[in-house]
Amino acid sequence: MSERVILYDTTLRDGTQREGLVLSLADKIKIARRLDEFGLTYVEGGWPGSNPKDADFFAAARSIPWKNAKLVAFGSTRHRNNRAETDPNLVAIVGAETPAVCIFGKSWLLHVREVLGATPDENLAMVADSVAYPVAAGRETIYDAEHYFDGYKDDPAYALATLRAARGAGARTLVLCETNGGALPDEVTAIVRATMDALAADGGPEVVWGIHCHNDSELAVANSLAAVNAGCRHVQGTINGYGERCGNANLVSIMADLELKTKYEPVPSGRLRDLTDLARYVAEIVNITPDDHQPYVGRSAFAHKGGVHGAATARASGAYQHVDPGVVGNVMRLVVSELGGKANTQLRAEQLGQQLDGVDSKALSQIIKQLEADGLAFEGAEASFELLVKRHKAGYLRPFELCDFTVLVEQRGGAELLAEATVKVEVAGEVLHTAADGNGPVNALDSALRKALGAFYPQLDAVHLVDYKVRILDSEEATGAQTRVIIDSSNGALEWSTMGSGTNIIAASCQALCDSLEYAIWKSGAKVRRRDERHFTTVAQPGNGAASASRTRRSE
Repeated sequence: MSERVILYDTTLRDGTQREGLVLSLADKIKIARRLDEFGLTYVEGGWPGSNPKDADFFAAARSIPWKNAKLVAFGSTRHRNNRAETDPNLVAIVGAETPAVCIFGKSWLLHVREVLGATPDENLAMVADSVAYPVAAGRETIYDAEHYFDGYKDDPAYALATLRAARGAGARTLVLCETNGGALPDEVTAIVRATMDALAADGGPEVVWGIHCHNDSELAVANSLAAVNAGCRHVQGTINGYGERCGNANLVSIMADLELKTKYEPVPSGRLRDLTDLARYVAEIVNITPDDHQPYVGRSAFAHKGGVHGAATARASGAYQHVDPGVVGNVMRLVVSELGGKANTQLRAEQLGQQLDGVDSKALSQIIKQLEADGLAFEGAEASFELLVKRHKAGYLRPFELCDFTVLVEQRGGAELLAEATVKVEVAGEVLHTAADGNGPVNALDSALRKALGAFYPQLDAVHLVDYKVRILDSEEATGAQTRVIIDSSNGALEWSTMGSGTNIIAASCQALCDSLEYAIWKSGAKVRRRDERHFTTVAQPGNGAASASRTRRSE
């Protein structure tokens, strides 16, 4: 039977200390609701005594029905010159009206003397008074022993005395904080066990032991698991490991590790399948691009690029995967690249809905290897890969051909830079010349292409460019270097990526743009408009800043 480990989320407080992470009141409420739905036991909403936004959060939270989580208000021990009942920080914590509160205090004499400017005895009184105050108000009180591991290594007797003060005042959860993130797992294990043994020998009230780790040594998850193995049953952390400096213990990884690799149950049964969605949802709200390589939930967590790996995984999914990606809501991917083989090519095509009927997957993989040697990169542009597959199938006709193009960029007399592109495209035996201006050469080329093709495929009006990235592949060649262009596009319903490569950045961009538009036409199932359904406009004075178009017959 599984033993429960209690999870305490501090994304809304400790997580927001990450540089560049800012949450609005609405953001905090959205995340708190999602964490509650997921089944976390505690959700720390913030420090009501530190800023108006956190006070507003707790005021708004009172009217929200919480299904699973206990909201927690966080704050420090009283100021050494204040009484607990008049200390503004403690008054605000109790005034938040949450079912639980978390008080943190100093365990390390360095902090007691140098940061607080207090004596050791004054600090012990501050801990006891600050815990007793919310306990007397009927709040479940969690005590966070800040810098506990450094404090214990400096003076074990004093670090233990701070815990005894908190327990004696009524705290029934004692959390050992590895605040500087510098301890190793064996140190954490030894100190947790010594601490638990020392307080057990006192014969006092039973407590739940907790752990709170930071990631400065890339060990926050490992140290949290070591503490659980040593006896802690309360784990604090943040979603995706957000936090100050190098971050906090990543609750996403901890949840998966505990559920899948130990006897402990961190969340209600069945919820782990929502883990990837949870991680990406929070990333979206905090406006931080998800880490593709994050364990369990990253887009690349179960991606296989090497040919040997791909072939083995195709035959036995567990060959190169430590867990089934489906149990955490993720998916296995085979990456198409020069390192892959025919298995990668075939399975990735099938994952994208493309059957390789009539296509030699081995020959196609060799073509991919050569194209990547020439500078393309299909792993970052799967729409171009799908098109490559389609073009090797019998009966596929490309919806248009780019006959030629010209791009002009000029600046005269210090005036604003001007860019103009002209293109000639052929569709179903007809050729259309189009010109368009733009704020740069790629923008002008994009506008001209879509104006030309829009006469035949009006569905392209909905297509817009989302992102444009350029990478230099051989920087030693300086301005003559090979470049790779990746374009992200969307039509409002789908988003896709295409690429081009070459020593000419405009030509590479044009290749990526053409792939993007061809993909949009194919995916929409668009048919060429009949000639009597189309309308063409000829502008009398080309070069006047407006787009111009004229229809011609293709020369035989």
